[in-house]
Amino acid sequence: MLVRFDKVKKLRAHDSPVIAVIRIKVIGRKIEKEIEYQKGMKVKDVLREVGFNTESAIAKVNGKVALEDDPVKDGDYVEVIPVVSGG
Repeated sequence: MLVRFDKVKKLRAHDSPVIAVIRIKVIGRKIEKEIEYQKGMKVKDVLREVGFNTESAIAKVNGKVALEDDPVKDGDYVEVIPVVSGG
């Protein structure tokens, strides 16, 4: 599922919209996808897109650990690291 894109960022020469995206990889789950960037998106929104919340995964944005309310922007690469717990 793609996040709604409410504003076209750029236009190509032939007037086709260029979609702003965020690339996501879930470590250990063979999930790699792109979602459309939406203005104001945060790490928690990206986690939700791949079925996680801030208690079940850690996110790295462009190689740096990120907090749930950190913003993401067009072109960011987000790695999702599922939290493993148990006894």
